[in-house]
Amino acid sequence: MKIIVTGGAGFIGSNFIFHMLKKYPDYKIICLDKLTYAGNLSTLKSVMDNTNFRFVKADICDREAVYKLFEEEKPDIVVNFAAESHVDRSIENPEVFLQTNILGTQVLMDAGRKFGITRYHQVSTDEVYGDLPLDRPDLFFTEETPIHTSSPYSASKASADLLVLAYHRTYGLPVTISRCSNNYGPYHFPEKLIPLMIANALNDKPLPVYGKGENVRDWLYVEDHCKAIDLIILKGKVGEIYNIGGHNEMKNIDIVKLICKELNKPESLITYVADRKGHDMRYAIDPTKIHNELGWLPETKFADGIKLTIKWYLENKDWWEDIISGEYQNYYMKMYGNR
Repeated sequence: MKIIVTGGAGFIGSNFIFHMLKKYPDYKIICLDKLTYAGNLSTLKSVMDNTNFRFVKADICDREAVYKLFEEEKPDIVVNFAAESHVDRSIENPEVFLQTNILGTQVLMDAGRKFGITRYHQVSTDEVYGDLPLDRPDLFFTEETPIHTSSPYSASKASADLLVLAYHRTYGLPVTISRCSNNYGPYHFPEKLIPLMIANALNDKPLPVYGKGENVRDWLYVEDHCKAIDLIILKGKVGEIYNIGGHNEMKNIDIVKLICKELNKPESLITYVADRKGHDMRYAIDPTKIHNELGWLPETKFADGIKLTIKWYLENKDWWEDIISGEYQNYYMKMYGNR
């Protein structure tokens, strides 16, 4: 079995690669990553010498490079994690999100058609559903919830999802889509809420919280997410969408206070900043379908997962300190500059 994993030098993609190489030692995993600001080759250091792993630096929008790789490897499965994913950045510069998240998806699916893959899996987000009111804790996103996007980022992901379903209907491409809630865990890029708060708290820097911090997110430990995608690509029904949620709803402010408590830092570090434009209030996923059809359930409670995550950041300071300093962007040149 050969699997191309796009965006595999990013947070969730790298964790998925680790999971697959460990669980299926006879599979070949090919990582295709452009190494934009959020892609970090040093994350993959532990698997770079694995004979069943190959890294290729390329842009999923580069049709020539993508087709060349598909011709060389003739993959069975493609799992597309490659995406611009930070909402704030999408508000500042929407164009790059549309190019990567929509047109890049098209290139991958065209390659999949041309070279006869058996499964194309699109990793999407619960943000395509918009948000839910804080005063209706009984409401959850299901796979039937209408798309209702709030930001250029979520609109680009929703557009890609629609394109994936259209390629299935029009061309018969064997596709699946997963929409996950907020992930957390090892190798999470330090601009995101949880790693940002951990890094700032450790350095006694202010902990910036949007608005009043009352926005609610459903948190999913990244390893649980990887197990769900593993199930979907091997056993999921073609043409279907699967929601992946953690059953771990938390207010942003409560997470920040919990991190302060775990690190023995004062809550006086918390500073409230002007809210994000179009900020969604609450996300909550109903993962009943994936449980009923594939037997998946989240295994990691937030109280345990956040401790594991904080422990990882304490034990891997070099990794995130290199990112904060910008040094990580030189890693590729160190690794490959003289080859």
